[in-house]
Amino acid sequence: MISSKYIIFGAALGVAAYLALSHQSPKFDIALDDIKADPTNGEYVFTASGCASCHIEKGSQKKFILAGGQAFISPFGTFYAPNVSMSIENGIGAWTRAQFVTAVRSGLSPEGKHYFPAFPYNSYAKMTNQDVVDLWSFWQTLPESENESLAHQIMWPFSIRRNIGIWKVLFQDQNWVADDGTRGTYLVEALGHCAECHTPRNSLGAMYTTKWMQGGKNPNGKGRIPAISPNQLNWSSEEITEYLSSGFTPSFDVAGGHMAAVVENTSKLTQEDRILIANYLINLNN
Repeated sequence: MISSKYIIFGAALGVAAYLALSHQSPKFDIALDDIKADPTNGEYVFTASGCASCHIEKGSQKKFILAGGQAFISPFGTFYAPNVSMSIENGIGAWTRAQFVTAVRSGLSPEGKHYFPAFPYNSYAKMTNQDVVDLWSFWQTLPESENESLAHQIMWPFSIRRNIGIWKVLFQDQNWVADDGTRGTYLVEALGHCAECHTPRNSLGAMYTTKWMQGGKNPNGKGRIPAISPNQLNWSSEEITEYLSSGFTPSFDVAGGHMAAVVENTSKLTQEDRILIANYLINLNN
């Protein structure tokens, strides 16, 4: 029979391991003071990253009032986009630049709590120092909203934020899939975070990088997210570029659902950047 003292020791060791693994510090040590912010570029990054698509109120046309409240249904429950306006009381108006960078790239709140990976910080972690600092400089020019953020409705034990620290140890990955150093890869894998929707996930919500851009079940349980890998999409670079500009497919269908908001963003990018995104997709090897 195992002695009770060994059981207690084993339990204590398990708790210590859990606490160590579930705690995380920011992964990025940035000399923020050395970076001169450019809010004009910050607005472009804001658009390319689709920030308003999730954080404006449902049905709102006011793209710069980030009042939150949109519901995102998943197998784990319902996530609600928070108010991330410049409200000091109900938004992020009291944050410092360092806190903003830490949230966007490490998925940690100013209090050191983990954000759920419904917030695509796994992709945003690949953003350049300059772009994330520029983004914050633009963010600070945006209006306030006093809407209170809604509480997520997540099933236990997935609702325990501390567990996300272990999820990060297992699945957080800042490696590029197309490790070619091009701007097209940066636009797709970092700013546009396209894989967050178009790549299938395992039972814990982590992306299968071996099935990159191959589509999968819609998290809300209704239908599927289409594959956009080259052997399944079969669109030309010109057709993809046109779709990102106008929303029209080669068969003259029109982008709908959440993709309509994505196209609204990509339509504001430069033609050169849309071409680079298209070239990434048609040259992707998987």
